[in-house]
Amino acid sequence: MKLVCHLKTLRTAQGLTQAELAARIGVSRKTINTIENGVFTPSVTLALRLATDLGTTVETLFSLTTTQTPLPPTPLPGYRSTP
Repeated sequence: MKLVCHLKTLRTAQGLTQAELAARIGVSRKTINTIENGVFTPSVTLALRLATDLGTTVETLFSLTTTQTPLPPTPLPGYRSTP
């Protein structure tokens, strides 16, 4: 599983720069940048502060995606396909 961050999309939709958002929640601009670029995963507390400030939920701000390729289906034991 991989964490997907929608922070940049939500931040820019509200017309905020990284520096403005950082100042509003009390972190550095670099912290916002590293979160947006997937370098840093925020703590639950920071994720909640970001979501609250942007008027959204943590679930909207961050989501999980599967990065693994699904396995091909395997036949059930005792199952024979007819030619």
